Amino acid sequence: MISKKVEKALIDQIENEEQSSRFYMAMASWCEVKGYPGAAKFLYKHSDEERIHMTKLIRYLNDKGGYAVLQKLDMPDSKYESLLQIFEKILHHEVSVTQNINKLFETAFSSKDYTTSQFLQWYIEEQIEEERMFKGILDKFRLAGNETGGLFMLDKELDSMSGAKTTDVNPG
Repeated sequence: MISKKVEKALIDQIENEEQSSRFYMAMASWCEVKGYPGAAKFLYKHSDEERIHMTKLIRYLNDKGGYAVLQKLDMPDSKYESLLQIFEKILHHEVSVTQNINKLFETAFSSKDYTTSQFLQWYIEEQIEEERMFKGILDKFRLAGNETGGLFMLDKELDSMSGAKTTDVNPG
């Protein structure tokens, strides 16, 4: 049976993951209407991944005798100045997610819930990869500058990084 303290911390992280999905979805929508189809596809995929992370936490908590109750969500921003600003916000967000995962791990470990601590190792490794990827994307923005051609090529690269079929994110 999972402790109430760890259960509460997991529920908080479930909310964070669901909020992250909306965060990426709002940015994907902006990219789609602003003419960045590759970035939109990439961000839709990340929105889907965040929902998968959330579901993994829900199932874990419920399997361990807790109850994953979903929380009310905040409305994400919907206005952005540029594609660069979006990716700067994403990196800042991912650093915050890393901090949240680390706090969750600390709560589980200090509660001597070693099973949950072990379960969270995947999330810790995932955050290392996420931060590295978004730092790399921002490096490419610096190389491209504000040149239209550079942004076009970056959008094409984001499209190839998404690995999803166009029909996966554009059902219409």
